Amino acid sequence: MRRHLAAILLATSLLATACGAGDGADGGSAAPGEPDKVTVGVIPILDVAPIYLGVEKGFFAELDIDLELTQAEGGAAIVPAVVSEQYQFGFSNVVSLLLAQSEGLPVKVVSNGNNSTGVDGEDFAGLMVKADSPIRSAKDLEGRTVAANTLQNIVDTSVRASVREAGGDPSKVKFVALPFPEQPAALANGQVDAVFVVEPFQQAVLAEGGRKIASSYVDAADDLTVAVYFTSRQLQAENPDLVRRFTEAMQESLSYADSHPDEARQIIGTYTEIAPEVIEKLTLPKWPSDINRDSLETMADLAVEDGLLKETPDLNALLP
Repeated sequence: MRRHLAAILLATSLLATACGAGDGADGGSAAPGEPDKVTVGVIPILDVAPIYLGVEKGFFAELDIDLELTQAEGGAAIVPAVVSEQYQFGFSNVVSLLLAQSEGLPVKVVSNGNNSTGVDGEDFAGLMVKADSPIRSAKDLEGRTVAANTLQNIVDTSVRASVREAGGDPSKVKFVALPFPEQPAALANGQVDAVFVVEPFQQAVLAEGGRKIASSYVDAADDLTVAVYFTSRQLQAENPDLVRRFTEAMQESLSYADSHPDEARQIIGTYTEIAPEVIEKLTLPKWPSDINRDSLETMADLAVEDGLLKETPDLNALLP
């Protein structure tokens, strides 16, 4: 845990030095009559379709926000960039932010990001094995190796929940870090026994004959809030009006995407390299405008049970 904190703080320090005191530190302040220029760190996955759709529909412009979306590989880069104010806002899974808060980083959630579909077997992410694997349920993962895109995060927390629900011992499951794009091949060649993948990699595993043995986000919590948008406490204190307007535009974007799935699919092709024929097959997440607090309380309890967090986090301090 201390190594994890040191890495984030070092990255934050390096980003602050690289940006200089002025870059991004004005919190989006603009000249009178001009829109606030705001940078948001996102990941090029289908989860963030609503914010791209919101830009296209003008929801942010209507609230005097000139939004720039910057793609990063994951929350490990986005969290320090937001803390150092290189980005004004960022997108991250909820367990990453629970960890960041527990380690003293000044982060504040401002909007929902995306949720599980809540339907077992029909979620946008799943725990997968090869067609000929002897593994029939998550319980059979005891003593086996599961690939996760990052360790000590929402993936292994959720997979452990599936193992518990199936009657197994989650402490007997071994996790190895492997980027999502590499997981289908690793499963096919026997490098790992199972993988936890999100779309479109779920489709890649299915195309090779793989089987889904659990919908771990569904197993972890009802209608799980998987990821959220967040800012730094400094920006929240210095420019609460900007945070309010961003949140309002983000909520409108989420509601629109959730009620217009065809347009959400269409926008995915503009910021990812997913082929159009694959986009049509993707299982989309849910995009409710409200955060499911109960699901985050469950994830926090699971993280404590798994030893990822030492104590129950203060959700009142983290959530809006």
